[in-house]
Amino acid sequence: MPDPLVKLSPPQRALLDAWLPGVEVVEDHSWGIVETTVLELVHDRRRLILKAGGAADHHIARELRAHREWLTPWTDLGRAPSLVHGDVDAKLLVTTYLPGELVTVTSVDVFRQAGELLALLHGRPAVADDYESRENAKCLRLLDGPHRIAPATVERLRSLIAGWPTTPEPVVPTHGDWQPRNWLVHEGVVGIIDFGRAALRPAYTDLSRLQAQDFRDDPTLEKAFFEGYGSDPRTAPGWHRGRLREAIGTACWAYTHGEVDFERQGHRMIAEALAENLS
Repeated sequence: MPDPLVKLSPPQRALLDAWLPGVEVVEDHSWGIVETTVLELVHDRRRLILKAGGAADHHIARELRAHREWLTPWTDLGRAPSLVHGDVDAKLLVTTYLPGELVTVTSVDVFRQAGELLALLHGRPAVADDYESRENAKCLRLLDGPHRIAPATVERLRSLIAGWPTTPEPVVPTHGDWQPRNWLVHEGVVGIIDFGRAALRPAYTDLSRLQAQDFRDDPTLEKAFFEGYGSDPRTAPGWHRGRLREAIGTACWAYTHGEVDFERQGHRMIAEALAENLS
């Protein structure tokens, strides 16, 4: 079996050797769709996780910022991995290993805990940001790029986006990919991983993927989640705009990465969001 460390660039390998001399690779957890290498390591009898980004990667910088600025409400409770080493320029980080199994069978208890954890992250002080204008421009760029969204739908989307507000919006730390595939369960306790999409956004944005999948399929999970969260950010005026932005991003990303089922979900999300009373 080839050495998984060959996936690292020479500067990344040199930095890892300086941080963790003699480190051993236990398992390769790389996803294979994006250019991020994820390895489980052992160093000095300690289990660790390494993430290394490729040349075009922008996720490692987000992940490092999350670890350095936002994750203490979770790490203090042992509900997220803690940063051990990190270098933005090298696009390399090492964290502690968080035990547990990825959530594959959902339950009301898991969703209630997930709501409680997300409320801790979103509880950081909000700041004003030009999120609306930035995300409007991003949606237009996506619609200019490669996708299979019908021309008539693209025209309608452009018309809607042109009428959306561009005023500053309150933003808080968000996970950015809040769904069961990034939740671990260990002895009944939920923990959180993967902060490569973490950023300052409106709180409601962390609910878009649950709304499109788990809440849609099982209302009891939705009820349990908000019991844990304590309120409902979906009452914010931007919620419907956020759903449509998420739908456009899903359809376009999935098309460019050849993820046919995910692309189909993106088109469904667009249709469902357009059927609502968007403003």
